Amino acid sequence: MTDKLLGIAIIGCGLIGQKRAKALGTGGRLIACADKDAGRAESLAKSAGAQSFSDWRDVLRLSEVDLVIVATLHDSLAEITLAAVEAGKHVLVEKPAARTSAELEPVIAAAARTGVKVHVGFSHRYHRALRKAREIVDNGEVGELMFIRARYGHGGRPGYDREWRAVPELSGGGELIDQGPHLIDLSRWFLGEFNEIQGFAHTYFWDMPVDDNGFMILKTPGEKVAFLHVSCTEWKNMFSMEIYGKVGKLEISGLGGSYGVERLTHYRMLPEMGPPDTTSWEYPMADNSWAVEIEEFFEDIRLDRPSSAGLSDAYESLKIIEKIYQESGYDHSA
Repeated sequence: MTDKLLGIAIIGCGLIGQKRAKALGTGGRLIACADKDAGRAESLAKSAGAQSFSDWRDVLRLSEVDLVIVATLHDSLAEITLAAVEAGKHVLVEKPAARTSAELEPVIAAAARTGVKVHVGFSHRYHRALRKAREIVDNGEVGELMFIRARYGHGGRPGYDREWRAVPELSGGGELIDQGPHLIDLSRWFLGEFNEIQGFAHTYFWDMPVDDNGFMILKTPGEKVAFLHVSCTEWKNMFSMEIYGKVGKLEISGLGGSYGVERLTHYRMLPEMGPPDTTSWEYPMADNSWAVEIEEFFEDIRLDRPSSAGLSDAYESLKIIEKIYQESGYDHSA
């Protein structure tokens, strides 16, 4: 495929859409923005000399649009992605990509039929510490992996339980479908597919019909385990992931900003065991994960290769989330 500059449209011009616009790099050019709030679309479009629309369908009629970024609320992610795919556009859709796995099934079928590329925004894979951790694992420096322990949480804000994430028809659920997909995706990325799923979702604090905490124990056929907790009663924002191998351990903490400085620590087991040999990396600079992610997707399109974070990853994540919701007595199906 040629190295032409890709024409990009952003549907959903809120905080995430704006962040995506700032991270387009040199491989694409923003030519259209759409949002139900016409003023928001106009504001983002003006900053890039692009066209603005209040109806996302108008964007899909533009022949110069090659790639659509879908950054809307959860209730329209699958609908818009499906329409974009059927219009022959490549798509980067934000996680969780849909409210349910059933919503995602026609999108998967359409992408297979049309041959367009669909990338799901599992941007945490592209953080410096996670990329370095993956390199260390792939080099065999921690040995065969055994299990992962991870926590991810924030404390909300006044009125959080009255925002769209607290409305199941819009969100598809609470904290488990909000920050949960990132931990599930990272765990699958390192450990592989999970065939045994246990978990519990519950509303402890916030006055809302969706969960504010989710707990998961996920096991692979080879009995590798991910022990995960997501929370919006964390009060102090935090991200922590520990990856345990037979000859070492990796500890990732922080994501920058309010989550603290991003760090990776590699603990190497010594032959005599005891205190390990320890190496740490700190990444105090601005997060570049979204720029790295979109550049990889540009390459996927140019080289006609499957996206490393695709619809199947979102589908498997949603299946896990749905099972835990069902077992916990939550029915968020639209």
